[in-house]
Amino acid sequence: MSSKDHAARRILVTVLLGTFTVSLNNSALNLAIPELMRVFDAGAARVSWVMTLFLVAMGMTMPLTGFLADRWGGRRLYLLGLWLFLGASLLGAVAANLAWVLTARGLQGIAAGLMIPLSLPLIFAVCPADRRGRVTGIWGFAVMIAPAIGPSVGGLLLELSRWQALFLMNLPVAVLALWSGHRHLEAGRRDRARRFDLRGFLLVTLGMGGVLFALGATSSPDDLREAMRWGPLAAGALLLIAFVRLERRVAHPLLDLGLFAVRTYRASVLVACAQAVATFGCLLLIPIWMQHVQGHDALTTGLIFLPTALMAAACSPWAGRLVDRRAPRGVVTLGLVVTAAALLGLAALGPEAPLWLIVVLMAARGAGLGCGYLPVTTVGLNAVPDTRVAQASAINNLCRRLASSLGVVVLALHHDLRTAQLLAQGASARAAGLAALGEAFVSLALLILLATLLASSLSSTRREVTPDHDPLRATQNPRR
Repeated sequence: MSSKDHAARRILVTVLLGTFTVSLNNSALNLAIPELMRVFDAGAARVSWVMTLFLVAMGMTMPLTGFLADRWGGRRLYLLGLWLFLGASLLGAVAANLAWVLTARGLQGIAAGLMIPLSLPLIFAVCPADRRGRVTGIWGFAVMIAPAIGPSVGGLLLELSRWQALFLMNLPVAVLALWSGHRHLEAGRRDRARRFDLRGFLLVTLGMGGVLFALGATSSPDDLREAMRWGPLAAGALLLIAFVRLERRVAHPLLDLGLFAVRTYRASVLVACAQAVATFGCLLLIPIWMQHVQGHDALTTGLIFLPTALMAAACSPWAGRLVDRRAPRGVVTLGLVVTAAALLGLAALGPEAPLWLIVVLMAARGAGLGCGYLPVTTVGLNAVPDTRVAQASAINNLCRRLASSLGVVVLALHHDLRTAQLLAQGASARAAGLAALGEAFVSLALLILLATLLASSLSSTRREVTPDHDPLRATQNPRR
């Protein structure tokens, strides 16, 4: 193995450590909400900001990563995010009140917003295009496994200790990631001449914050009657529209939306958004379906997600190797079709469905996710020049976050409204819930099937643009 291969492997392990600790922490901390309600004598709405604030802070930070990575370098920015995540974890562990816990979660969200979009660009910087699918598949294994074991780890720690342990468990892996990062991450290219797009930053940050805040606080039809929900949503949407218009005119945009001129990248983002809606939609629908319709307890409901994560983790490296062999269309299409079939299977199950059949369908969902999610992202990032991978990754993450947040709200509102309508027509609570959830699963399956049409436009892993011949320049304003 050459020295370059050794360097690439060390960087891959470094990035895996950082990504793993962020993903593990976020999934494990979900279980602490009831404990935090008891300890701080607070209601569910207030304590739920432990999760919501993390997501909002991450979404508001992501637009900065492309600019900061160009100015400071990806290595420096990634390590800054790791240090911030470590410090925020310590703050959460010693927090004496809920306000400090929320502050720690906000800082963790900022750190995650810096780290997550840079994970793949750091790996891609040391990997040739014909091997990126393989290493991304390995990275995907860690990304899929962490949320799967997070609830189990969190539950065990809560049984053996207190909620502070959920913050302290980040420290060993974070310290190891910092040591490895300072030792192995390469400095990379820096663009000191790039100017900061202050207007764009204010528009996209406030816009993302307003939209994510409004969507995160909307969980029932009654919420739509409150002006405080519509105000941030409308303001955020208008700010994002203004941001898009601004970025098409400025000489140094915060986010280069001209990347959407690349057909493969554009298709990859749209497919990834569809998959994000289905994935997060299932995180909302399946617990309701398992407990209210199927009658299973919370432990069984939590364990039912394990086959999905394990199959996704197992299939991701295999799918990555297929991408390297110039077969992205086939593997992504296969993943989407399997995902749609699993969703249709869930929609067809009755209230007395055997648990083994549910496990099979959840495993099929995981196989589809492993074959579709990371491969399509890899192909999209391979289609843009290396100098724009950080920008492309940040835009991909932002689009997925907006799409999934909107999708979850729409699905939640549909469930409540449709259930209420069927109850008014005389249906039993169980039958109404089953019908509403079945319709939601079918809708998600149709969305995934529509995404398969976009998958047919994916090219091979060869770039559509190169530094010497960059058709994106044709989309830029002549005043640049």
